[in-house]
Amino acid sequence: MIQFMLKRLIGLVFVIIGVTFITFTMGYFAPDDPIKQLLGQHYTQAAYLQLKHAYHLDLPFFQQYYNFLTGLFHLDFGYSFQSKGRPVWDILKDGVPVSIELGLWALLVQLLLGIPLGIYSAIKARTWVDTTNMVVMLIVYALPAFVLATFAQVALVFLDISIPGLNWPVSNWGIPWHYTWADIQYKLVPILIYGAAGFAYYARLTRTSMLEVLNQDYIRTARAKGLRERVITFRHAFRNALIPLVTVVSVSLGFLVSGAFFIEHVFNIPGIAETTLSSVGASDYPVIQATTVLLAVTVVLGNLISDILYTVVDPRIKSE
Repeated sequence: MIQFMLKRLIGLVFVIIGVTFITFTMGYFAPDDPIKQLLGQHYTQAAYLQLKHAYHLDLPFFQQYYNFLTGLFHLDFGYSFQSKGRPVWDILKDGVPVSIELGLWALLVQLLLGIPLGIYSAIKARTWVDTTNMVVMLIVYALPAFVLATFAQVALVFLDISIPGLNWPVSNWGIPWHYTWADIQYKLVPILIYGAAGFAYYARLTRTSMLEVLNQDYIRTARAKGLRERVITFRHAFRNALIPLVTVVSVSLGFLVSGAFFIEHVFNIPGIAETTLSSVGASDYPVIQATTVLLAVTVVLGNLISDILYTVVDPRIKSE
């Protein structure tokens, strides 16, 4: 198991280095000149050269990349062009906890609702209960998140008008990682909306995995021995059905933050979505590079968590 984890760690280090190199190269060779955009009507050749030197953009390519790579270890992503010299991390540090909080709570909703429903549908396979569940899940999964978010906002406004004194907020987030009733009112609807599509997906995936395992010979043998159905379902079937779930859940950790961009935009949540989108429009490459690297790191961490969980649910890895 130790050798298995060491191989994965070494591989992930090279993946992160590769992502940083590609991200930096794309920003370096991008057609727009951010220094000219920053100067605007105040452009002069002397001011252009002075500002380019201040941002260290007059250095050779590999020297700039080396500075960028070493700065990452100290959370130093350079300085924003759009914000005129403001450190990139100073711009992102308030939004990153919000995006992470939204993503993790949405994942928790997806798992707590999707997995039990998928198990129940597998137990009731080919009955009206199973058919109804899967039809509803397919409809929810097919609806884009921004459509559900817009519909939820319209419904909240209607409820606020219909019920005097309700005043349920339709945008913003509250204080990150605080859960007073006022904070919960801001967070509850975006989390449920963001968790809806994933919850439907995990329900269908769990059902498929469980049905495949429940049809195996060793499950029939366990039933023939007279084991209780609950023991067969959770001790024998569900443990083996976890293997594909572990892969999907762990990898999706990295995409939860990036996938929240639509939700953050619709609900006006102060995460990293608005900062990233405005930076793309302004060719603010240091901010774009920073968000890209941060999202890539979350994907890599998700893969690492997946590998660790594999050592728990797959006995073949323990024997290595």
